[in-house]
Amino acid sequence: MLTILGRRDWNRPFCDGVSRRDFLKIGTLGLGALSLPQLLAAEEHGGTGSSRKSVILIYLVGGPPHQDILDLKPEAPPEIRGPFRPIRTNVPGIEICEHMPRLARMADKLVPVRSIVGAQADHDATQCYTGRQPLKAPPGGWPQLGSVVSKLQAARDRSVPPFVSLCYTCTHGPYNEPGPGYLGIAHDSLRPMGPARQDMVLQGVSREELGNRRALLAGLDRFRRETDASGKMRGMDAFTARAMDILTSPRLAEALDLSKEDPRVVERYGTGDENVHIDENGAPRVPQSFLLARRLVEAGARVVTLNYSKWDWHGHPYGSCFDRCREDLAVFDKGFSALIEDLHERGMADDVTVGVWGEFGRTPVINKNVGRDHWPRVACALMAGGGMKTGQVIGATDRLGGEAVDRPVTFPELFATLYRNLGIDANTTTIADLSGRPQYLVDDGAQPLAELV
Repeated sequence: MLTILGRRDWNRPFCDGVSRRDFLKIGTLGLGALSLPQLLAAEEHGGTGSSRKSVILIYLVGGPPHQDILDLKPEAPPEIRGPFRPIRTNVPGIEICEHMPRLARMADKLVPVRSIVGAQADHDATQCYTGRQPLKAPPGGWPQLGSVVSKLQAARDRSVPPFVSLCYTCTHGPYNEPGPGYLGIAHDSLRPMGPARQDMVLQGVSREELGNRRALLAGLDRFRRETDASGKMRGMDAFTARAMDILTSPRLAEALDLSKEDPRVVERYGTGDENVHIDENGAPRVPQSFLLARRLVEAGARVVTLNYSKWDWHGHPYGSCFDRCREDLAVFDKGFSALIEDLHERGMADDVTVGVWGEFGRTPVINKNVGRDHWPRVACALMAGGGMKTGQVIGATDRLGGEAVDRPVTFPELFATLYRNLGIDANTTTIADLSGRPQYLVDDGAQPLAELV
């Protein structure tokens, strides 16, 4: 949490019982016990890019069925094709599932990718957030996209962190974000979802009162500042000042407050219950996260990640995968189309790249429990914005949807594209890991998808 009042420190309290050490402490927002001025000092080493480019990365927890969403096979046998039909879109030759009619009407603003290869076989969100295979990680682990961007570009706005995660915690550990890896806690995400969201405001403390405490803090530090011949204290004062900017600015808290949004816009996105996790161990089906992501990048965040529902449909005891898919696609279609529409209406489409994917595809053959099992040999993705050449499909699979037969795409290529859209060359930029060894941002010299740039 953002601890304003703090714990009582009876050994060295202020007159109101607030210790200086606890005054600017970050806890349950996912940043450990690192003080906010220390966090900002670490961030300073990452540079201060001024670009307004940003990424919204949406993880479909558990692996969505590509052949029931973006790559339908109506001519395949019944045990392959399932009950859904493809429908035409506003781009001749592109068809998607009938349960996404809103997205069908804006296919010119989208890029379905139907031929992702090289996916892992088991549930692990690492590849979806880093573009890397989890088993090949150096000590400390691979940093996810947002942590890398935090390191390289730092904050775009003084009062908004560069990397915000809207992901809900899943009880099945492998579904959760991998974290900052070897970059360390200074480049972890701000995590304002769930109970910690209430800590984004100054509870019980007015900004005027906080200003008085700031004066008190300045008085107590004056002696150190006057005796610090090296000038380091003066440098830290700047970070303390910026910490105050974050704590006292309403910008971040307001971005997370949907009551500030036009109710008609909220209705366009739809709502879900964040307390109901699909199949218990997945993420909740919360389309308002798409709206929060838009508001956050609008406020200044560079990378926003979120997880959406659970797509691991093996069949019974959870019911037919097609019943679940029909439910999820209807809500996704409404919320995601509203996001894309908003980005274009607000003039943000060239600056904000949106990527949607899960960890793998699903088996071509429907199993005996009326479900589809894990299928790492091919998967799908949906991309939009970022100034990319939309209104096209990348890749194709065979008649059964089991193998990529045209333009296979890898996760490193997807992430090279995201980095490129952020103004980062993933093949020339390196970051030192814990051993001091320089690590490129993507594997295998992967290049951005040429079709999109």
